[in-house]
Amino acid sequence: MTLSEINITPLLDLAFVLLIIFVITTPLLEQSINLKLPSGGQPDKFVNKRDIRTVEVSNMGVYALDKQRMSLEQLTTRLAQEVRSNPNLIAYIRADKDSRYELVAALLDTCQRNGIKISIRFEPTK
Repeated sequence: MTLSEINITPLLDLAFVLLIIFVITTPLLEQSINLKLPSGGQPDKFVNKRDIRTVEVSNMGVYALDKQRMSLEQLTTRLAQEVRSNPNLIAYIRADKDSRYELVAALLDTCQRNGIKISIRFEPTK
């Protein structure tokens, strides 16, 4: 007796497992904070991308360094370590326009005390 039909059950099982993995991991890929930046500013001058670290401040007081959430102390420690190995490092600060000023001021103060160059980011003016 010969089998003339292909058994597609293992193929469907694999497809469902991959679908479940995709659904679970997709939200974890984008860990950035949803921000509404104020408008203004001037166009950027050329900066080497290896010299840029993006710091985000949400209106809820959440800090993130290159899309990784952390406390202000952890963020400052990491930036200070990186600026010692790369003196050209610039921290791009993206703060939500509804953020409390004290959150941004604390970040600016710690950057200044550790010799970290900063650039405040805005939405381009229309």
